Amino acid sequence: MTTLRRGSGGDEVEELQKRLRDAGFSPGAIDGRYGPGTEAAVSAFQASEGLLVDGIAGPRTLAAIGIESEPEPPLAIEGVTVDLVSDLFPGAPLDNIKTHLPRVLEELVSAEIAEKPMVLMALATIRAETAGFAPIDEFRSRFNSSPGGHPFDLYDHRADLGNQGSPDGERFKGRGFIQLTGRDNYRRIGQRIGLGDGLVQDPELANDSTIAARILAAFLAEKELRIKTALLHGDLAEARRAVNGGRHGIEAFSQTYRKGEALLA
Repeated sequence: MTTLRRGSGGDEVEELQKRLRDAGFSPGAIDGRYGPGTEAAVSAFQASEGLLVDGIAGPRTLAAIGIESEPEPPLAIEGVTVDLVSDLFPGAPLDNIKTHLPRVLEELVSAEIAEKPMVLMALATIRAETAGFAPIDEFRSRFNSSPGGHPFDLYDHRADLGNQGSPDGERFKGRGFIQLTGRDNYRRIGQRIGLGDGLVQDPELANDSTIAARILAAFLAEKELRIKTALLHGDLAEARRAVNGGRHGIEAFSQTYRKGEALLA
């Protein structure tokens, strides 16, 4: 069984309707037709299970209700070529895209977020954070370094980042494709990608191409529900906030997402 949605029909929909009814989410008539009643029941079930509420019974929703489904191929990945990404990153050296794109796509597939919205989210995030399509260090600015102060001193005592004073600000400054910042984020994401405290002990690892791609995928996967909900409602600013916490780079982010959406249509 694959994805079921409004307009689907047949025995698979009837099975879904029975499961919904038995779980306490009545779709109305058990007729094998995926109409508004079934869509509403699926949405209610998704909300109950903490899934993306889109009224579509995809692999995760089907698995949650106890129906086996065949994994769907990450079709969006096939269309994300070096040529397409070079169109989205007009200022990026072509060699950077050729070097780093395969690793980014591989990690998105591994993290099971290789469908079109999340692939575009990854590319748009990279564009907003590092227009050259390469993992980089955060630049010094008035937002992270005080006048006459040492580099990144305004981060030194950021309790929200888990920093514990100098030299934490510079040691755990933004790095990578997603500009991972702060002691707590380095520790949490490092553990999530299997490095233990490796990123805390050696923060420069966050700029290694493969590790940077893994960090990007892990961070997006961690925020997946919030991101997908925002994208479902066309709220690119909220999707950006889910990653960045603000609106930094929102113009480049939005431009890249919308252009990519059109090119991958």
